[in-house]
Amino acid sequence: MKITCIGGVGTVTGSKTLVESNGLRILIDCGQFQGLKELRELNWEPLPILPSTIDMVLLTHGHLDHCGWLPRLVNQGFSGKIYCTAPTASVSKLILLDSAKIQEEDAKMANEGKYSKHEIAEPLYTVEQAEKVFPHFKVISPDKSIALDAEIEAIFTNAGHILGACSIELRLENKILVFSGDIGRDNDVLMFPPTKPKRGDYIFMESTYGNKLHPVTDPKEDLEIYINDTIRNGGTAIIPSFAVERAQSVMYLLWQLKEEKRIPNIPYIVDTPMGISMLELFVNNRKWHRLPPEEFSAMCKMFTMISDYKETIEAIYNKQPKVVIAASGMISGGRVLSYLERYIGLPETTVVIIGYQGEGTRGRKLLEGATDIKIHGKYYDVKAKIVEIETLSAHGDQKDLINWLSDLEEKPKKIFLVHGESEPADELRKKIQEKYGFDCVVPVMGQEFEL
Repeated sequence: MKITCIGGVGTVTGSKTLVESNGLRILIDCGQFQGLKELRELNWEPLPILPSTIDMVLLTHGHLDHCGWLPRLVNQGFSGKIYCTAPTASVSKLILLDSAKIQEEDAKMANEGKYSKHEIAEPLYTVEQAEKVFPHFKVISPDKSIALDAEIEAIFTNAGHILGACSIELRLENKILVFSGDIGRDNDVLMFPPTKPKRGDYIFMESTYGNKLHPVTDPKEDLEIYINDTIRNGGTAIIPSFAVERAQSVMYLLWQLKEEKRIPNIPYIVDTPMGISMLELFVNNRKWHRLPPEEFSAMCKMFTMISDYKETIEAIYNKQPKVVIAASGMISGGRVLSYLERYIGLPETTVVIIGYQGEGTRGRKLLEGATDIKIHGKYYDVKAKIVEIETLSAHGDQKDLINWLSDLEEKPKKIFLVHGESEPADELRKKIQEKYGFDCVVPVMGQEFEL
């Protein structure tokens, strides 16, 4: 059996792991690279094998860094099934359509504004190409063995990260391979704790926060302080948010604060069409989250939901202090950019960062103290207050990751630490070896392993 780390190693984006066994090729996740330019450029490069030779894809969840290259895969000849849970199929459809639309719009703006280095800017894929992925989805039930081939089985178990997110146990050649996907937190606002693996000969484990512990502060208190300070100064609070699960978590906390009369009666806006569409998925997939129906309904009534871009413009130019939740979470695209174009240069503005910010993203640059940021080909001075609430991350921290391994009944032959930048992954490697004595390795891009 041969394993190739095509993406999602040395970085938290572009997750792709190829498993080759007895003539079959199985791709675990098919993510898009984000962040640094040299990473984004990899999205345009061909895979080391022909997509037409891949038999199937197993999808851990629907975030762009795990599903965002599927349109390219299908467009280049992949014709197999994409196995995933029902919520993952729904989330992936929303995210791929949104991604394709943004890419089409960005390419159009670049061509009209003539700020692309290319003679004609093109989207990575179109809405039409994204839609061609959907017939390939094969929805499976979690916690049940699925026969992928005569001698290959898979079991998807809850990973606690977002709706439908799973770890995957792959059984083949008398071996058990476990692919963690993104591991959620043991005490998440909305999601249930991740299911720990009981067995695994080889474990491919994410390491996003492998060198960090999330603060023990209450995110509600942080939100309360930042919002009240901003409104007191006559400003607007902008919360760049991942449309899937993080936006809903922030909505829930803000609703609680409003119910407790801890934040003022001002406009609270959700301006992310995909985030609004996600609310319906929360209604239809109640077994995947812990939000009570009556509280969910009351929460939604508190917010002004914006889908039409004309309403976005109206909200942007309304000088009244307000709180805006808008995608994308890493400020790499989406409507949050339109808000920041107007508000990032105002000292009374607060930008509240609530999720992981990949290398090279605007969000990471703001956290690192950038004095200006580039949006749609123009530079804007950063005068707004930039703050971070780490306790709202959908990823488990170092403690959660180490705890995820605590139920293993036998020592694994090897643990591969993927989906993490090099320093966090190496720090997690040391901690796992120190606590459990497990053999760990941190792969590099393109590295192959024979098992």
